[in-house]
Amino acid sequence: MAALGLASSLPLLLLLVIAGAGGAQWRGEGTTRHLQSIILGRCAEHVALLNPEQGEKNCTAIWEAFKVVLDKDPCSVFPSDYDLFINLSRHSIPTDKSLFWENNHLLVTSYAENARRFVPLCSVLYGRMGDFLSWCRQENASELDYQSCPTSEDCENNPVDSFWKRASMQYSRDSSGVIYVMLNGSEPTGAYPVKGFFADFEIPYFQKDKITRIEIWVMHEIGRPKVESCGEGSVKILEERLKQMGFQYSCINDHLPVKLLKCVDHSTHPDCALKSAAASIQREVPPLWSEYGGSLITPFLVALASAIQM
Repeated sequence: MAALGLASSLPLLLLLVIAGAGGAQWRGEGTTRHLQSIILGRCAEHVALLNPEQGEKNCTAIWEAFKVVLDKDPCSVFPSDYDLFINLSRHSIPTDKSLFWENNHLLVTSYAENARRFVPLCSVLYGRMGDFLSWCRQENASELDYQSCPTSEDCENNPVDSFWKRASMQYSRDSSGVIYVMLNGSEPTGAYPVKGFFADFEIPYFQKDKITRIEIWVMHEIGRPKVESCGEGSVKILEERLKQMGFQYSCINDHLPVKLLKCVDHSTHPDCALKSAAASIQREVPPLWSEYGGSLITPFLVALASAIQM
């Protein structure tokens, strides 16, 4: 009976082995479906609608330069492999509009508002084309891998990480004027990763003669603990690093315009009470505050916060 039971289970075991062999090899998401169409579409939209003042770009040539990495082993793609792609797609960044970040991707994207307010890496052409996408070739094969792609935990020189390393370096070199940095003060591991893209591939490439000062915003998640604030923990490490590099800098906890945006989705939370926001600005504009009724408070705060930012 035992032998019969083992024999009957062999087909199932064989199926499991076959299924495992065809499953995900890497820890990361597989290649994004319709990758070429998405990249070409984003390029065309950026050139024609979002940033036409930067002039024409050859989106087909940019794609051809990008897809070179799709012919390489997924653990043998280096930042330099994207040099031509970057050179074909790069453009100037307006002074005082660069916004760097860690652990705040969606918030930065929302606040930047398609480069109308700020121009983070994901709003320049080369960054926009790769934002939220994944890509790699199958190992020991010529087809794209739609099941999984390597992350830094699998191998250092993977296609996506190498892309963002190269893009980050270029973005830093092209940034000028006042540099803004948005950090997440509720991140359990610390607001400023001492080993991360900002620390390793952006700060070292700042052009000191082009930068007037650096302004850090430590934002805290609504309703979550304030793990770090200005002058604390990893934020203090960042401040000390900038000081040693000779940069002028300042740090603000919960920058008001950004906090108001966060509170759109948490309007009833105590952290978003209007009286708290009003108290911080009432000293500057007491006549206006006392004159208008409650129905105008929210638009007044948003307008004032935007004016302060500008």
